Amino acid sequence: MASTLVDARDRLSAPARLPSFRLLWLGQSLSLLGDGFSYIAFSWITLGLTQSTLALGYVLAFQAVPRALLTLVGGSLSDKWSSRTLMKLSSWARAALMAGVGLAGLAGSLTLWMLCCAAAAFGAVDAFFQPARASILPSVVDEEQLAPANALLGVAAKVSAVLGPAVGGMVVAFSNAPIAFLVDGVCFALCGVCVAGIRPLPRPAAEEETAEEGAAGSAVPPRAEVSLGARIRAGLRYAFEDPRIRTILAVDAAVTFCQAGPFTVGFATLAKVELHGGSATLGLLNGALAGGAMLGTLVGGAVSSRPRIGLLIAALAGWLAIGTGLLGLVGNTAGALATVVAMGFGMGFQGVFGLSWIQRTIDGSVLSRVISVDMVIGYAVAPLSLIVCGALAQSGTAPMFAVSAAVLAVTAIGILSSRTVREMR
Repeated sequence: MASTLVDARDRLSAPARLPSFRLLWLGQSLSLLGDGFSYIAFSWITLGLTQSTLALGYVLAFQAVPRALLTLVGGSLSDKWSSRTLMKLSSWARAALMAGVGLAGLAGSLTLWMLCCAAAAFGAVDAFFQPARASILPSVVDEEQLAPANALLGVAAKVSAVLGPAVGGMVVAFSNAPIAFLVDGVCFALCGVCVAGIRPLPRPAAEEETAEEGAAGSAVPPRAEVSLGARIRAGLRYAFEDPRIRTILAVDAAVTFCQAGPFTVGFATLAKVELHGGSATLGLLNGALAGGAMLGTLVGGAVSSRPRIGLLIAALAGWLAIGTGLLGLVGNTAGALATVVAMGFGMGFQGVFGLSWIQRTIDGSVLSRVISVDMVIGYAVAPLSLIVCGALAQSGTAPMFAVSAAVLAVTAIGILSSRTVREMR
């Protein structure tokens, strides 16, 4: 038993012994910390300037729309220029932008439209960072270390997602919003420095010769000889022609639909109406989900075997279907928390292997484009989930959770019905 635990610990910590991975880990953490800072800073300074929640909605929409529209472009350019280059340039651009907004705020010259333009620029630049962040790992660690490396990055991402808004709120509370923008700029600048120090692994000659062929055998147009639009279309065609990748995209869409609404509208309604709690209960539900996900991520990274990914994602869909269905029936806080922890664990565990499969299987010349397709689908599905769940929750949480459980159950059955998908490794 002790030997097994030592082996698991050594496997999980192996990527951290690589200098380039440590720089990537720190750079990603700083970037996500900066994202949390920017959300708080934009929100607080907009409300302070306008006293209008409608104005805040405009600012946040100006940030979200360019990010969604340009993610495919970011994925295409990341494949063409290299993920490292795009992450570095995006980080420094966001640093300059946040510093400019902070200085304008300190000078008292900010207006609502300036904030809207800054938010739009931030969202646009961030769209080039996100696909690159998800696709750079295969150039930093070898194939056998992808799972533990993804686990370490995943845990850091979850911690940063919690700390960013919390620390940003403290900075605003003890100083003011413009100072938070300046601190945010420092986070992004340091992220750029970390990424600039990454030294990619040498690429095998055989991989160079086959870099333009897809995992499913479909040809990808040569990098330097096609237009941006053609590259985007090639990425879409590559993603949707391979049944295995289509399955990953479909499962991610189903999980996003059954997560975005149920874990926001659903948790809030469950805490207030069904469990007769308050904001503390809502915080416990979100904390249980995050804690379960982090534990599942660490366990997934420590596992030495490579599970059959097709069966694993089917199991995740079924696991979440059971958990979501139980949330509609549970009548006490302890039961709800236990269910949410178990759901988070499954999401974290499968997430390590799902992302590692994508990074290991999809050719590097098209990897960022496929990841950007997945991101755009998520951007489209999440608002739909919020609207649908908001309407269903008017009748209580049971109908909303029942619909989500049904979607996940159908997803699991669909996965198991395909032999090609079942045999994915």
